[in-house]
Amino acid sequence: METVTSTPTAILHLGDPACCDPDQVGGKAAHLSLLAADYRIPAGFCLTAAAYDPAQPPDAPLAEVITTEVAAAYQALSHDHGVPDLPVAVRSSALDEDGDLASFAGQHETELNLVGIEAVLGAVARCWASAGNERAFAYRKQQGLEIEGVRLAVLIQQLVLADTSAVVFSANPITGNRDEVVVTASWGLGESVVSGTVTPDTWVVRKADLTVKEERIGAKERMTLAVSGGTREAAVPRLLRERASLNTAQVAELARLAVDLEEEMGRPVDIETAFAGELLYLLQCRPITTLGEPETIIFATT
Repeated sequence: METVTSTPTAILHLGDPACCDPDQVGGKAAHLSLLAADYRIPAGFCLTAAAYDPAQPPDAPLAEVITTEVAAAYQALSHDHGVPDLPVAVRSSALDEDGDLASFAGQHETELNLVGIEAVLGAVARCWASAGNERAFAYRKQQGLEIEGVRLAVLIQQLVLADTSAVVFSANPITGNRDEVVVTASWGLGESVVSGTVTPDTWVVRKADLTVKEERIGAKERMTLAVSGGTREAAVPRLLRERASLNTAQVAELARLAVDLEEEMGRPVDIETAFAGELLYLLQCRPITTLGEPETIIFATT
């Protein structure tokens, strides 16, 4: 009898054990998949690096087999949320991204508020094309990482319509103090915080008891909003610029999340989060790669 060998699927879903393998989906997707059972992470799926085509033009249709698999996964995700076409975020996840040596924050493509399969497929092609952009090339060269043979997975997730977005460090990235958590936040979607287009609010929190040591209210002049067909930058209403984007309880909740994730990951972490109403979502978790090793104090004996 002839043996029939099936082609392995190009799609892995967050929470699937196979999706926890960074060699298939990259560090970004692998970390989220590993944490999906215990934390509020937006549902989604990953187009694995096995599907990646470095020769794919960003404005050309994807191969039919890829189109079919992504369309089926997107349709199922939309159905699970009770809508015909779920708004999603489409994010690159390079195989060496968000690892112990390099984070690649902002180096590859991320697109928010994509609605409909055609928009999603177009974003996948642009994510693939971003693997070889000049910014990522320069970052790889600076970090001493591989330049040839880069492979990229693509993560597609339910979009969280954030009222406030925050980036949290479980150790102080400026001073290196591992007894402090640093919370930065601003209104709207997280792109303005991550990309540095806004001066966010900042809280320095004692890790021991989650009390605030320092609070600085930023200018928060711009915010990223979801609009039809994508996102746009808008001016923050003047009253909101002067108002803290998080309350005391939310700051403590974020600090606790960062501490818990540091314990689970076994090292200090940098996380991206969003509050939609009262619900806190975890959007990304990666090691802090710029933090030095803890100092060892040696006591002289006489």
